[in-house]
Amino acid sequence: MDSTGIPKSSQSTIQSRPEKGPLAVHHYRRKKRLLPRLIAWTFVLFLLLFMGFLYCPLQPFETMRNLWVESAMTSMNHQYLAKWFFSDAEIQKILDSDQAKDLGNSDPSLINTHSKNNSTELIDISQSGFNGYLLKVNNPGRVRVAVTRYLGKIGERAEDIATVTGAVAVINGGAFSDPQGNGSGGHPQGILISRDKVLYRDSGVSSYDIIGMNQKNVLVLGNYTLTNIRRMGIRDAVTFGPFLVVNGKSAITHGDGAWGIAPRTAIGQTKDGSILMLVIDGRQIGSLGATLKDVQDIMLKHGAYNVANLDGGASTVLYYQSQIVNHPSSPYGERHAPSFFIVK
Repeated sequence: MDSTGIPKSSQSTIQSRPEKGPLAVHHYRRKKRLLPRLIAWTFVLFLLLFMGFLYCPLQPFETMRNLWVESAMTSMNHQYLAKWFFSDAEIQKILDSDQAKDLGNSDPSLINTHSKNNSTELIDISQSGFNGYLLKVNNPGRVRVAVTRYLGKIGERAEDIATVTGAVAVINGGAFSDPQGNGSGGHPQGILISRDKVLYRDSGVSSYDIIGMNQKNVLVLGNYTLTNIRRMGIRDAVTFGPFLVVNGKSAITHGDGAWGIAPRTAIGQTKDGSILMLVIDGRQIGSLGATLKDVQDIMLKHGAYNVANLDGGASTVLYYQSQIVNHPSSPYGERHAPSFFIVK
């Protein structure tokens, strides 16, 4: 025993405690070890979801896959997003499975167009996923097709058409040549009729798909020869499609129409003659766009008896009461086009 009072044998067994690092350092080391695992598991989960997206035949993967392919293939510049992952045969199979049915030609005799009510009504039809508007024109006699003044050279914007014609409302119309999205908007496709005059028609074609108005102010949908078009008294017409409702029957009964999600323009008519003009914004934050099935359902909800899809995408525009009502998807604003449906 020494002067401290502790036996020497006890002194030899006393050991100093090992120093522990700060608590924060301990947690940091644990997080550092967990981070690679978290990244690995995230990657595995992403890979499984992606493989399911590509190959799983079950829902919701099949619906998501079809929308992806359809949206890519109906765009001008982004078809590679589908072609990277799927063969041409697989793409065609997806497109064919959801196509709108061909219901033939509409029957003009089923529409009553004796209304003398000249009022118009703008209806907000926005819902989850997109924003849109439906313009109801109670007197179909106010609706006709207007054409760019520079046909064959360059198209015009909706507000230009409104200024020139004095129209209260304007929506974009039919098909036009637009190679790689760099066209001038001045070259229509199919057939173009305005004020009883055939201003353009494709050569080498025996019949034309028309979305037109006859002399009785009935919206006529169908495929006709030029002789029949004249015999039926078609005063205004453009070409586009597909037809979504014909004589009250829905063309899309399975899937979504095979055109993916995009901005949309459509025109329809109720059985009592009112014209319905629909635009839906897309390809932007807050409004991704709509399927053709969405368009069909909205038009049916508002009483449409015949409905045709018009040119959509960056062309979609509605001018009403001196302003552009919707938000065109092009970063350059309104697109130049050769044809428009207008309300005088």
